[in-house]
Amino acid sequence: MIEVNMIFIIAEIGVNHNGDIQIAKELLQEAKNAGADAVKTQSFYAEKIASRFAQKADYQHKTTSSGESQLNMLQKLQLSYGMLSELFEFAGKIGITLFSTPFDIQSIDDLVSLDNPIFKIPSGEITNLPYMISIAKLKKKTILSTGMSTLDEVSQAVEILKQHGCEDLTLLHCNTQYPTPLEDANVRAIVTLRDTFGLPVGYSDHTQGMEAALAAVSLGATVIEKHFTLSCEMQGPDHKASMEPEAFAQMVTAIRKIETALGNGEKVVTESEKGNLAVARKSIVAKRGIKAGETFSDENITTKRPGNGISPMRWFEVLGKTAKRDFEVDELVDI
Repeated sequence: MIEVNMIFIIAEIGVNHNGDIQIAKELLQEAKNAGADAVKTQSFYAEKIASRFAQKADYQHKTTSSGESQLNMLQKLQLSYGMLSELFEFAGKIGITLFSTPFDIQSIDDLVSLDNPIFKIPSGEITNLPYMISIAKLKKKTILSTGMSTLDEVSQAVEILKQHGCEDLTLLHCNTQYPTPLEDANVRAIVTLRDTFGLPVGYSDHTQGMEAALAAVSLGATVIEKHFTLSCEMQGPDHKASMEPEAFAQMVTAIRKIETALGNGEKVVTESEKGNLAVARKSIVAKRGIKAGETFSDENITTKRPGNGISPMRWFEVLGKTAKRDFEVDELVDI
């Protein structure tokens, strides 16, 4: 389980490196500078995940070369094993966690050999039985994205993963449209997933801006994943729905502030407000001058600030008692 006392913030570079190892390294460095806890990329062999007949998604048609198939697009975006190895080495040098989403069995094997610390199952593979079994058997930290799925499909996937050895599982609510319309973000699904499966749940945010991610944090998300790019104007399928370094850094700062504000949920008097107890609360005081031997009654006592005397919660305990001494108007009474 990913630690829930610190929200794990992932800069999803995905294929925003455009197949260029130098851009990939720059993305890692910028993500670290922006305060990300980890960077996630994607590992795949284009010919193993898309046939030559597979079409691109509508949003991909708008952001990539026209006339090419999904396979042609993916071929330009894949990182070779050697590039991935170099990227993992670079991540170690600069001190940021790097992990990857494999999209095929060979890529799973590649990542095992590279000591990939977390295996992310993408939304499109949530119905890929042999793929999920292969990852579950690794018994590694696993994150399951749940975009495009029903609760029943998530339940089936969780059961498969657990049955085959996955014990360290985090779910991610997401919507796979790039960018996701805010009205489709449905961030409250985080609560549904957490209540249904009793697992830590995060949010993979494909909306534009940071509002949905911050809402997810307030609902208890343990992971926030956001697509990350050097520039939204770059050519490629995901750049338009990604966040640039400065905006990402602002999001990280906001998340950390919200994280601090959320606290641990225990209802206590905090250190910062203890000094206000005497100032804001009231005590039982003399409503008028009271002589020794008088009986305390509604006529001669009342409640006023400060709150460092007898609490008004003891009102009926004081009524009927005899004053042991004289009291001036507004003086704290004692019994």
